[in-house]
Amino acid sequence: MTVKEFYDKIGGDYEDVLSRLMSEDLIKKFSVKYLNDPSFSSLSNALDSGNADEAFRAAHTLKGVCQNLGYTKLYSSAFDITEALRDGSIPNDISPLFEAVRSDYDLVVDAIKRLD
Repeated sequence: MTVKEFYDKIGGDYEDVLSRLMSEDLIKKFSVKYLNDPSFSSLSNALDSGNADEAFRAAHTLKGVCQNLGYTKLYSSAFDITEALRDGSIPNDISPLFEAVRSDYDLVVDAIKRLD
């Protein structure tokens, strides 16, 4: 899959990222590095353990990384969960927000693995 096809598949902003990074090679490089980013697993672990502060930090980090890489759909779901965690507690209804993040994250990871 080409870089443009990758962004189409994940609901991302190819043109914005290309205008900032100026090269598809750099986009690929940072996308492959994203596979090692711990913020999603940190978010999952923090929610499982009930650590609201760590969950917020992880969600906020995930949101920022996604914004920088133009992963618009994942950024949006990360934004939603970040805002839900902002007050320092884990809401009882956090599961649908986390499932949206998980679905968007899985889509991005799967697509990265298919980049040419």
